[in-house]
Amino acid sequence: MKQGIHPKYEEVEVRCACGNTFKTRSTKPELHLEICSACHPFFTGRQKLIDTEGRVERFTKKFGAQTSAQRKTAETAAKAAKRATTGSKAKKTAKAKTDART
Repeated sequence: MKQGIHPKYEEVEVRCACGNTFKTRSTKPELHLEICSACHPFFTGRQKLIDTEGRVERFTKKFGAQTSAQRKTAETAAKAAKRATTGSKAKKTAKAKTDART
């Protein structure tokens, strides 16, 4: 490494807009954050949605708040229902053919 070309790497205190502070190392003398792990919805589990013209509500109404397991169950039920209706149509068609022959 060349001497004198690298910035000074020192311990700094990081301040978030929520008031949380912690220490880390950086080349900048001060760090100010808008959001940190203490106030970010992903890490806290709180979900903050800004609803514009009811889009979130419309999406939830259309697709629902389903898990992947619930979606798979719904898909298998829909396939089973489709097979049941397709099977009854085939029986009706076969019966109509036999009635037409007689």
